[in-house]
This record gives sequence, structure tokens and C-alpha cells, in this order.
Amino acid sequence: MPATSLRRTKTGSRYVLGVLFILAGANHLRNPALYVAIMPPYLPWHLALVYISGAAQITLGALLLWRRWSAVAAWGMIALLAAIFPANLHMALHPERYRSVPEFALWLRLPLQGVLMLWAWWYARGKGAGDGECTSRR
Repeated sequence: MPATSLRRTKTGSRYVLGVLFILAGANHLRNPALYVAIMPPYLPWHLALVYISGAAQITLGALLLWRRWSAVAAWGMIALLAAIFPANLHMALHPERYRSVPEFALWLRLPLQGVLMLWAWWYARGKGAGDGECTSRR
């Protein structure tokens, strides 16, 4: 794939990931009860954590839209996804507590987080392969 085409693909998919994070974060703020209901009991301050994670998703998604901030945003996304992984694992291990979500969907979320982390990692690396820029240092 030519460098220009790869650069366009990478830029387009960066916008898609950024918008997905913004929309997911906005949904946390618009419908916090949904997320409070799925919080594992071992975490404190359920409502506060829902608002904090929603605001973080919106912020990171917006930062990813600007190439200058995309690496920082991507590392933040990876950290956020890692931070929420235990809660998603808890949901998969205790499907009886989350009857409104099909059990297969609870398990599907786990590898999906890995895919999202890899997607973000593509931007966390900063400039280089796929950006159409020279990666050698002189």
C-alpha cells in the first residue's frame, strides 16, 4: 500500500476511534445509571467513577482528533482500557448479576478491549511507519 494511502487510512481510522471514544464517554454522562448498574461491588464511588471515566473518554477521544496530541491520547486510551478491564472481566465471570446483557457479549467485550488497545497503540507510537514520513534519524 503506498505511503499516501496508508497515511489517509491511518488518519481516517484515528478520527473513527476518536469519535467512538467521544460517543462512549458522552453516553456515560447521558445515561450514568446504566454504567453504575454494571460497576463491580469492590469498586468505591460508582457514580463518580462513571462520570470520571466518561469525561476521560471524551477528553481522550477529542485529543486523538489532533495529530499533535494523538500519541498522548492513545497512551491514555490504552491506560483507560487497561483500568476498566478488571470490571469487564468481573462482569463476564458473574453473568447472573448482569442479566440484561447476553453472556456471550460479556465475554466478547474482553478481546474487543484488546483490539481497541492495539488500535490506539497504532497512534501511541507517534510519527513513523504509516505516516508517510521518514523514520530514520541522521
